[in-house]
Amino acid sequence: MSLTEYDGKYVRIRDVHGHDFTGRARYGNANLLAYEWGVDEDGVFIGDALIRNSQIDSIEEIAPHGTAELWTEHLVLRRYRPDDAEQLHQQFGSDPQMHEYSGWNPYRTLEMAQDTVRRFIDSYDRAYSYSWIMDANGDDVVAGTIGAYDYDDGQIEVGFSVGQAWQGRGFATEALKAVLSHLTKNEGIACVTAWCAAENISLRKVLEKSGMQLVDTEKGGLTVDGRVYDKLIYEYRPA
Repeated sequence: MSLTEYDGKYVRIRDVHGHDFTGRARYGNANLLAYEWGVDEDGVFIGDALIRNSQIDSIEEIAPHGTAELWTEHLVLRRYRPDDAEQLHQQFGSDPQMHEYSGWNPYRTLEMAQDTVRRFIDSYDRAYSYSWIMDANGDDVVAGTIGAYDYDDGQIEVGFSVGQAWQGRGFATEALKAVLSHLTKNEGIACVTAWCAAENISLRKVLEKSGMQLVDTEKGGLTVDGRVYDKLIYEYRPA
């Protein structure tokens, strides 16, 4: 069976023992597997699982659903893991600039970060709940977060954040474009919304570069730590 065509694609595999594996496939050639695993054939990795060619009963490309792993040029958008909490606390919870315009800081302490991560992990079984880590180059480095919540009647709200050390590299735009495409094409959601403070110029640029349109301005609609901002409402609808 030729497996090279499935490299980087989202697939469903059933092995000869009746076990199912679903996720983004990484092809492992025979030389690599012989060196690293002592295996004399090629195969496919789904996460940490290796399915050898001879053990595959069927493989098919499928559309990813839910909080599926998404890849961009520089990021792997993946599900939260418990060990992400420490990086989230250090990069986001301890930096006041990260919540200057939102007032939302669920990572203020390590304990809060751990509780938040657990809630996100628990939410993966619920319909229309999406939470991703922006993993820089797939190296388990938490560069940011992005998620979509509060689904109602074909509409959902998206929010994201990129750590200070990773800003200015286009990560937020990469991630948002991938998530907007996933939510509308694979999840069938008609409209994705977002909001930001009018003074948050960098966030406005990301929303607009990603194809979101400004549809409303709520004068004085946002109050954060006693400061009042105009609240800008953006929408994305697939063409």
